[in-house]
Amino acid sequence: MPRKKKTEEEREEKKEDKVETEEEKKDTDVKQETKEEAKPKRTRKKKEAKEKVEEEKTEKKIEKTEEEKEKFKKALEEKAKELEAKIDKKPEEKDMKEEVVESEKKRKRSQKTLFPLDDYVKYSAHLGTKAITPHMRPFVYKRRADGLAVLNTNSIDEKLKEAAEFLKDFKPQDIFLACKREAGWKAAKKFSEVTGIKVFTKKYPAGIITNTQLEDFFEVELIIICDPWLDKNALNDASKVKRPIIGLCDTNNLTTGITKIIPCNNKSSKSLGLILYLLAREYLTARKQEKEAEKLKLEDFTGVEESELEEREEKRVEKSRFEKSSTEKEEKTEEIEKGAKEGV
Repeated sequence: MPRKKKTEEEREEKKEDKVETEEEKKDTDVKQETKEEAKPKRTRKKKEAKEKVEEEKTEKKIEKTEEEKEKFKKALEEKAKELEAKIDKKPEEKDMKEEVVESEKKRKRSQKTLFPLDDYVKYSAHLGTKAITPHMRPFVYKRRADGLAVLNTNSIDEKLKEAAEFLKDFKPQDIFLACKREAGWKAAKKFSEVTGIKVFTKKYPAGIITNTQLEDFFEVELIIICDPWLDKNALNDASKVKRPIIGLCDTNNLTTGITKIIPCNNKSSKSLGLILYLLAREYLTARKQEKEAEKLKLEDFTGVEESELEEREEKRVEKSRFEKSSTEKEEKTEEIEKGAKEGV
């Protein structure tokens, strides 16, 4: 009997344990369900919060755009009022006349040139070399088919004006011209004869303005050189003494140390003669020697008469026309031959 009782008690205890485990399982399941139900609620709250933030941002942007539009409208209205006020103001007749006169003066000044721009071409002052340095690139207009650089005639005339204005402030005894190139000797000597400025042709004696122990030493205030490369000794001496330099520069020249650049063809006797003639003429007129300036002849500087230049120019134009016509004929014949071959 006691054994049976024990077994029954054990059974009852086991049943009770099973019931407790089942109840615990049910409790855990319920907790998990509550957790799962709580998760979507949290995500919803986050989404709602994000949406609210975005809505607030969009509202602020809209407000800003509206404020900017209002500011822009106000600015436009103010400008319109200013324009209306300007239109309403009637200028006096005297002021209008003065403005017209000044504008006409400026126009005439801009139209005036030292020499006709087409004539620079006649004297080949616009022709450069095949080499173009970075210093001279701003003055180059284009390259020809044969590779030669072409200088801008407007820049030649403008820089000549600047150099002439700069030159007039110096006395003849305080200036010298260096021209080692043989093509410019005739023009350089004529320039010296007319202006009274000292000239060094063939060879410049180096150190004549820097070495005080030399017998021929003299002081100078301005130097003119016809080529920075050939006249480099004069250029170096001037830079040592820190004196200004006017330089006739071609497209292949470097312009370091030169105060006033005159872009031109510094290898042709015609071009050098033209540039020195214009400098001499402007220098004499500036020093109130107008009669002497009027007596100057361009032929004496260039060694070529205008009639000869005109004849050469006409021949050159005829040659160019003939070459163009011949090239056009050749192109036409080539086209006809190609068409015939294709037809065959």
